[in-house]
Amino acid sequence: MKFSTLKRQTEEANMKKVVVGLSGGVDSSVSAYLLQQQGYEVIGLFMKNWHDDSVTISDECPWLDDSNDAMMVAEKLGIPFQTVDLSEQYKERIVDYMFNEYERGRTPNPDVLCNREIKFDVFMKIALSLGADYVATGHYCRKAEIDKNGDKIYQLLAGKDNNKDQSYFLCQLTQEQLAKSLFPIGELQKSEVRKIAKEQNLVTADKKDSQGLCFIGKVRLPDFLQQKLQPKEGNIIEIEAERECYSEKRKEFTSKTEELKHLSQKYKYASADGKVVGKHQGAHYFTKGQRKGLAVGGTPEPLFVIDTDVEENIIYTGQGKDHPGIYRKALFVNKDEVHWVRKDLALKADEEWGIKARIRYRQPLQEAKLYQIENGMYIVFNEPQASITEGQFVAWYEGDELLGSGVIS
Repeated sequence: MKFSTLKRQTEEANMKKVVVGLSGGVDSSVSAYLLQQQGYEVIGLFMKNWHDDSVTISDECPWLDDSNDAMMVAEKLGIPFQTVDLSEQYKERIVDYMFNEYERGRTPNPDVLCNREIKFDVFMKIALSLGADYVATGHYCRKAEIDKNGDKIYQLLAGKDNNKDQSYFLCQLTQEQLAKSLFPIGELQKSEVRKIAKEQNLVTADKKDSQGLCFIGKVRLPDFLQQKLQPKEGNIIEIEAERECYSEKRKEFTSKTEELKHLSQKYKYASADGKVVGKHQGAHYFTKGQRKGLAVGGTPEPLFVIDTDVEENIIYTGQGKDHPGIYRKALFVNKDEVHWVRKDLALKADEEWGIKARIRYRQPLQEAKLYQIENGMYIVFNEPQASITEGQFVAWYEGDELLGSGVIS
């Protein structure tokens, strides 16, 4: 880290109080250490968000081990440590929402929601009530601020480590939340974070990164969903790649909106359009682009889910990852689900903007264009995108700044 950056951060710290969400992982541990070095008064707070061990894979990220690791890091650093139980809010805001979305045949992103609803809302409010000036997390992203017409505006920037950039997971944050947030490791590479943890003898130095649902650990998703969504046998239908609906005929459109609507429309299938190749235990357990779990063999190429119909309880599949049913060039976000981190840049109806966007974490940014209309926003990609999935988040960027996001409808 440059000396000038450290000097500035140290001046800003000036014994301000910051609550670090200590998760028991290496990233939050090093975040706490760095803030302490910069002169902040640091408090470690562990969030307990889940009690039900029956749906986690045993020994894989159980909260008790994480809590102990977080406590040991706090002891090593000599900072106060507390555990807060947010399991009630987590169940209500994340788990119930997930069940509801899967039931509707959509695929939610619990990590994005967890940041919006738990870490930077419920948790942040608790931290501020303890007299904290800021909340810090171990996310690989950066915050900057600019002055615009006398107003202070916060920017959410990608982390310097391209392999670990987690700005996508924070795509629903507001200016108010960013104002109170710190991301101490955003300028670092993962290897540097591990090196610091080793040098400081932190117990988390060699700990594997956690996998699976935010705070729950590695979950068997069908087991998890079966608690609320009952198994129900249905047909797996294979759709041939040569179907007429896939051949792009030149169409004449009476308006730009009509063209955008056509581009973003998903293909519609009926059971008569293909052949039954297997059975499944519930269409709501599957998501677009999924390959595993179909248990259908004997095809020259593997089957991929190209659509699910939860009303009729049918899964539509196609052979191979290049099946045309997997791809779409555009998507739509309803008006009430369009979110601008940079509200000052929000488009007005009939405005458009060439940007870059991603529809999933770790996807390389794709060239695209935003089209704002009265009741929402279309995003049209230069190249067709695989498995555009309802319920997931699309996030749009200019350079390395995340400008906004929305739920794919």
